[in-house]
Amino acid sequence: MEVILLKNVTNLGVLGDKVKVRAGYGRNYLLPGGYAVAATAENVKAFEERRAELEKAAAELLAAAEDRRAKLEGVSLTIARKAGDEGRLFGSVGTGDIAEVAVDAGYELDKSEVRLPQGPFRAVGEYEVTLHLHPEVDVQIKVDVVPGD
Repeated sequence: MEVILLKNVTNLGVLGDKVKVRAGYGRNYLLPGGYAVAATAENVKAFEERRAELEKAAAELLAAAEDRRAKLEGVSLTIARKAGDEGRLFGSVGTGDIAEVAVDAGYELDKSEVRLPQGPFRAVGEYEVTLHLHPEVDVQIKVDVVPGD
């Protein structure tokens, strides 16, 4: 199945690319999610007419993500959790917890933007966390998990 991308898609392409994807991926994810349209002659013509409008919208999203990165750079968040004598947490600190603390501190952040490739934190300590704000914009923040509560 050939599609025209309406948004940048990680590991696939950027706005305006005509790419070949598996039919299920296109039909079940890209098309309903608004990431792409089928590459018919009619859709190609319609896309070319709307290209400037779509590129402007993409540039605005990128600028907004860059602004958010500037606000989040160098931020350090502290999360207090119950912990045992050896520093192991009773539970864990995951993406939702980090996003909640960031929002409480006045930052705009969604839990889907928090990346924890090693999984949730299960011990007291200081961690580097990557925030994926846009396909082209990532920022590192520090999360300090301390015993408390």
